[in-house]
Amino acid sequence: MEWLNYHHLLYFWVVAKGGSIVRASKELRLAHSTISGQIHRLEEILGEKLFTRKGRNLVLTDVGRVAFRYADEIFSLGQEFLDAVKGRETGRPIRLVVGFAHVLSTSIVYRMLEPAFLLKEPVRVICREAHSTEAFLGELAVQAVDVVLSDAPAAPGTAVRAFNHLLGECGTAFFAAPQLAKSCRRRFPQSLDGVPFLLPGGNSVVPRQNSFRARTIDVSAGGVDAQAVMIHASSWRSMLSAPSSSPKPTLCSRT
Repeated sequence: MEWLNYHHLLYFWVVAKGGSIVRASKELRLAHSTISGQIHRLEEILGEKLFTRKGRNLVLTDVGRVAFRYADEIFSLGQEFLDAVKGRETGRPIRLVVGFAHVLSTSIVYRMLEPAFLLKEPVRVICREAHSTEAFLGELAVQAVDVVLSDAPAAPGTAVRAFNHLLGECGTAFFAAPQLAKSCRRRFPQSLDGVPFLLPGGNSVVPRQNSFRARTIDVSAGGVDAQAVMIHASSWRSMLSAPSSSPKPTLCSRT
């Protein structure tokens, strides 16, 4: 792999902006010969001339203009990096990568993220969905994901150091075929005792919230997604639960 000497590139960039080695020498506080030698070295590495002389000024060649565009972006990003680390404004939107478990509804995810959109600084939110929180833990460790939204905290024994914060609480919605829903409406939710249940998966906290005895059919190992679960709930005459934006338990029927 070829390596670029960024000191050479910096000297070239300053000369290109000023149009002469004299101006660059004053800005960099270096001797003319030092700057000139470094630029010649960069030209040798690239195998191309970067400047031509026009009177007393140096003018960029075609390759020099390409090099200047790259150098300008490189050093601008470098300055933004320093500003970001030191908490100064960078002029770019804040980038927030959010991972969330598929068991969370989009309305709940939006409510959690809404404060980010109300900030004075522009924010670019990138949302990624996975079947479980564990799928994001590795990315959280290497900062590929900034925050993970889930209905369950990270397991205590996980190898990744993660901090759990309670952002809010919500109710639980129960879904069933019309006939099953009708039979459970009276004395709900006590009427759920003994009802065949289809749980969203072992990684979800929803099953542990249901304080009733139920015959469990766990389809997570079969890779059934949320839409398929709804279909199965209707055809198998089973019930399923999911987080709801309503604070109270809600019974919904599929028409």
